[in-house]
Amino acid sequence: MTESRHPNIAVAYCDAIDSENSKLIAKKYGFDYIGDAASVNKHPQLDFLLQFNQQALELLKLDEPKLGGVKVDFVEGATAHRRKFGGGRGQDIAKAIGLKHGFTPHILDATAGLGRDAFVLASLGCQITLMERMPVVAALLDDGLERAKLNSEVSEIAQRMQLVHASSIDLLPSGKMTLAEQVDVVYLDPMYPHREKSAAVKKEMRVFQSLVGEDLDADALLAPALALAKYRVVVKRPSYAPPLNNQKPSTSIKMKKNRFDVYVNAAIPKN
Repeated sequence: MTESRHPNIAVAYCDAIDSENSKLIAKKYGFDYIGDAASVNKHPQLDFLLQFNQQALELLKLDEPKLGGVKVDFVEGATAHRRKFGGGRGQDIAKAIGLKHGFTPHILDATAGLGRDAFVLASLGCQITLMERMPVVAALLDDGLERAKLNSEVSEIAQRMQLVHASSIDLLPSGKMTLAEQVDVVYLDPMYPHREKSAAVKKEMRVFQSLVGEDLDADALLAPALALAKYRVVVKRPSYAPPLNNQKPSTSIKMKKNRFDVYVNAAIPKN
């Protein structure tokens, strides 16, 4: 739970059936609660609205209503397609993490965001601890995970994902991670400025860059991540971005727009 208040974000519901869920999210993450979403015009100070719409939590950027809501959906759409047709352990992220020789690590995703990469890795059998420091993002992820756990097709995958609403910057160096001794791989995907003009940036990135901004302290994550990871740290970067903390990786897996920088601490065991 966070103690901070967020005067430019509030929680609401579209249907009164979700009023209790709305109140719980507002209390858990420290947001104001305004009740019915139809009353949003009475709150001109708001920039964003977290609303329950058909029992799913979504984020609206109020000055760009045409963008629609951003929500976490592990059941339908692109996530389902990637789960079914993404290439399994042959895809680049699986190679970067080291999913070979029967190795199925416990991964700390220290910059979880909307959890898409974590879900892919969980679908391949990995246990994932997700850390997300932004309350609004953690709330969306929390809701998406709870809905996934209720779906028979993906509930087993979602059960392998544990969300921790906390700052990696604060927890990693302090050694307060209760799962520290179990973390085989640390995965980092910090926000980075996009080169594309804003209209070309995906909806989620438009919303979150205006809300969250860049991870200006991301460089500080690499050293504690390396101290924590038993086998390796994997950092996802745009192809044009320098390595995290300007530290050369052991190896890189390059894709069209991104790459995975791999920092090796120890060889992965061969079963």
